[in-house]
Amino acid sequence: MAELLLVETRIPQQKHYESKPFPAVISPPSSSIPIPALSLPLFTQSIKNHKPYLDSLLHESGAVLFRAFPVNSAEDFNDVVEAFGFDEFPYVGGAAPRSSVVGRVFTANESPPDQKIPFHHEMAQVPEFPSKLFFYCEIEPKCGGETPIVLSHVVYERMKDKHPEFVQRLEEHGLLYVRVLGEDDDPSSPIGRGWKSTFLTHDKNLAEQRAANLGMKLEWTEDGGAKTVMGPIPAIKYDESRNRKVWFNSMVAAYTGWEDKRNDPRKAVTFGDGKPLPEDIVHDCLRILEEECVAVPWQRGDVLLIDNWAVLHSRRPFEPPRRVLASLCK
Repeated sequence: MAELLLVETRIPQQKHYESKPFPAVISPPSSSIPIPALSLPLFTQSIKNHKPYLDSLLHESGAVLFRAFPVNSAEDFNDVVEAFGFDEFPYVGGAAPRSSVVGRVFTANESPPDQKIPFHHEMAQVPEFPSKLFFYCEIEPKCGGETPIVLSHVVYERMKDKHPEFVQRLEEHGLLYVRVLGEDDDPSSPIGRGWKSTFLTHDKNLAEQRAANLGMKLEWTEDGGAKTVMGPIPAIKYDESRNRKVWFNSMVAAYTGWEDKRNDPRKAVTFGDGKPLPEDIVHDCLRILEEECVAVPWQRGDVLLIDNWAVLHSRRPFEPPRRVLASLCK
């Protein structure tokens, strides 16, 4: 099979940290270079051939966008994920309503389009979380719907500079997350995953067991739902592979977004000792996240690979149609 070159390119939205682009962007060679007809097998083979380079690029940049490759369906996207050779991460214990699509691929958070999904590390509120995630744009949004990304260590440094006492309390006490779940999924809520699909069972005993395996307390409610209590869990982690501290939590997401008919976001997250978080500092953190983030408008066929240790992500409201699929890796 012919070799397909993977070329680093530039897009207007990129930022630079320590002279490294964020995110890194990879495309096929420009049309001025004669290349064989682009095909999916050629792309997946090139991923396999250039895996050490791609791993190194992800480690340096924290996120890599693959643009203008022939990824035309969920099946194609599944082939791309498989080509990287990362182990699959099962989605147990997460809050977002999702549906399985094919193989290792499922829908990204299916909450309503007018709702924004705040910044978070994927599954930061549970002890076991994916180390990498893929997003794929199958149908690009008519308007909006970007998936903004931000470097976690930058957020940590800015928060530590501005709110040193708050960050010290976080490092000492961690965070406590509380979420009330219905029995079944509520698609009108951004955290509407019911306990049955959260723990992948209809059996309450098995759900309790799986919650306990995640370090989560599970209390049953009278309406057939459940209340989960997670923590105290660290809010700041140390990224050993890069020798730096990261803002690894769902504080802003829970405090500003875990709201539906069952949940009050101000009670959804507290300091690990149960004391409330100062609202002004949480909102200042949100401002820092927005200032530092990069929001690249989706194009059909885009594949975004994120290192979940290094990068937080979110979702902006959009005008349908939009279909973005996801895959989680260990």
